Amino acid sequence: MSDDIATTEVDEEEEAYVLGPRAISAILYAVEIDDRDKLIELMEPLHAADIADLLEQISAFDRSRLIRLYDREIDGEILSELDENIRDEVLAILSPQALAEAVREMDSDDVVDLVEDLEAEQQDAVLGVLEDADRVAVQRSLSYPEYSAGRLMQREVVMAPEHWTVGEAIDHLRATDEMDLPDQFYHITIVDPRLHPVGNVTLGKLMRSKRATKLMDIKEETFRIIPASQEEADVAYAFNQYHLISAPVVDDEGRLIGVITIDDAMAVLDEEHEEDIMRLAGVGEGSLSDRVLETTKQRLPWLAVNLVTAIAASMVIAQFEAALAQIVALAVLMPIVASMGGNAGTQSLTVAVRAIATKDLTGANVWRVIRREVLVGLINGMIFALVMGIVGLIWFGSPGLGYVIAAAMVINLVVAGLAGTVIPVVLENFGIDPALASGAFVTTVTDVVGFFAFLGLAAAVLL
Repeated sequence: MSDDIATTEVDEEEEAYVLGPRAISAILYAVEIDDRDKLIELMEPLHAADIADLLEQISAFDRSRLIRLYDREIDGEILSELDENIRDEVLAILSPQALAEAVREMDSDDVVDLVEDLEAEQQDAVLGVLEDADRVAVQRSLSYPEYSAGRLMQREVVMAPEHWTVGEAIDHLRATDEMDLPDQFYHITIVDPRLHPVGNVTLGKLMRSKRATKLMDIKEETFRIIPASQEEADVAYAFNQYHLISAPVVDDEGRLIGVITIDDAMAVLDEEHEEDIMRLAGVGEGSLSDRVLETTKQRLPWLAVNLVTAIAASMVIAQFEAALAQIVALAVLMPIVASMGGNAGTQSLTVAVRAIATKDLTGANVWRVIRREVLVGLINGMIFALVMGIVGLIWFGSPGLGYVIAAAMVINLVVAGLAGTVIPVVLENFGIDPALASGAFVTTVTDVVGFFAFLGLAAAVLL
């Protein structure tokens, strides 16, 4: 068995860099035989993100054994890439020495992201291994509200006085200890004597300019200052909207206290998009690493809401029991109207929620968007009304039934377009997350209207 596994470890070049099934099998076999040297050899070519994926994919038992064997090789970059639930588990298993080495090499914003969701005991353990200055910086960041720029920023900032030249800035960077500079930075922030940021200079312009050039003469045209209290979602929007690479963060008095870089801003944007998708499906913020009980608790409330809305739709159907008893074809065609309305409503809803999140849907254009969605619903409704009218006539040989389902289709698709746009806008105005609550309301509207329109018209026309 060992020979078979050995021959499939990393035979092909891409297997050394892509975390495929054979690579995972080889890694787990090294863990199984307690071969630390072989484990390090197999893990060494992997990116930190790949190692994080590996830890998230394997079982809790294998994960525990791998971490204990790999231990001191786990660094801060790997911890930053891990899902929160798995990261808590990894922190609990790591030895104090390994934890200290991993945390000390992380930037302050990554440490804040690491500790902000930990239990108090684990939080104290992580903060305890930091140098005094680093610990104070992290604690100050933690004093800002959750999901604010103060939590997102890193404290390591490269700054220069406004009177400096390019040569002075370069000499300063060369003379500064590598440990005192951020791992990644894109700008030098120019500050006045009161530490108020007044501009940014990109490293590219710095290296292309002559030494005697004033920094103020080559500062970026696009320059935005981020208040520490600003919500991180608004920060991510500003980076995306104005094509920022980094931006200084200031306190209430306008003094420079940190910087936010594009990688952190885009991570927030990705999280916002993922949350919107998950909430539209009614599954909250769950992940594949969540336990069964946690996942059940997240999904149960929205399943309950769907049950209530289904009962409401059923009550509408019950009002037309006599019509259903006399014309069986109504029961056959009824779900088609509701289903088409639900799909059309979901399409409009998805567009509206996305536009609200990106601030493209505002009070200035909301009525134009609503009108567009209603007209789209009307046109689609007329097209499918023609189709279903013909189907009703051919299938059941009843022209009246064809007219009824055609009219109901038009009504429900128009209402779907209206509800899919108006409901998220109204919820947003009331301070309710439209991605979280809109789906249940839109489904209820399209079901109730679809059933009522179809059965009501049938009762009036066919009986």
